[in-house]
Amino acid sequence: MPHRSVHLIPAAEGAVRGIQVACSSCNLRELCMPAGLDDHELARIEQLVGSRQKVAKGKPLFRCGQPFGALYAIRAGFFKTCVSAEDGREQVTGFQMAGEVLGLDGIVNNRHGCDAVALEDAQVCVLPFERISELSREIVALQQHLHRIMSREIVRERGVMLLLGSMRSDERLAAFLLNLAQRLQARGFSGSELLLRMTREDIGSYLGLQLETISRTFSRLAEDGLIEVHQRHVRILDEAGLRRLVNAPACG
Repeated sequence: MPHRSVHLIPAAEGAVRGIQVACSSCNLRELCMPAGLDDHELARIEQLVGSRQKVAKGKPLFRCGQPFGALYAIRAGFFKTCVSAEDGREQVTGFQMAGEVLGLDGIVNNRHGCDAVALEDAQVCVLPFERISELSREIVALQQHLHRIMSREIVRERGVMLLLGSMRSDERLAAFLLNLAQRLQARGFSGSELLLRMTREDIGSYLGLQLETISRTFSRLAEDGLIEVHQRHVRILDEAGLRRLVNAPACG
């Protein structure tokens, strides 16, 4: 995890100054690269990575309305994606972590439809989209992998709609914590010890809840013995209990 605070290198400059990344030796390969590639195909895909870019905590990787030209595979760190309402309020639309891809929002109109902001010092691999498109026509596994990534985003958005449309506050927070734990565990981290990189305001915005409601809900889950909370550190004490809460039938 990078510790030195640096600003984002512009894409054109980063392509020259960036450090080439060997995908074959990256510990996130299984998460963000197609499976079953032969050595020749892997070598060709590695050539897609023009550079690595570092993004300091609180800085944007890209802003809403900026021209789209690349996808970004997160190598280290956490991001949030958000949009601004007409009254200036920020609406968080997602949280992304190492092994996931940012920038898919820009494909449809060739402009980014949201901001992507680093929640901690982060690093991304820059994947020029034009080159991805060309190579995916030749390597079927890459094309299928892109489709899976896009499908995963559609499923995630549908899950958020379910959270906002039919769940109580405690169900929303339980589902959020379980999802975060599952994603961290897939990356080799603990599935029960969570360090929340996002603020409670960010969580509330994502879940459609006021800050006061988020704070009360954290306290209620702790009182019920489901979690233990110390500031941004959350320990899941009863995963089965959280799952029962999420899957509980609606009353009334």
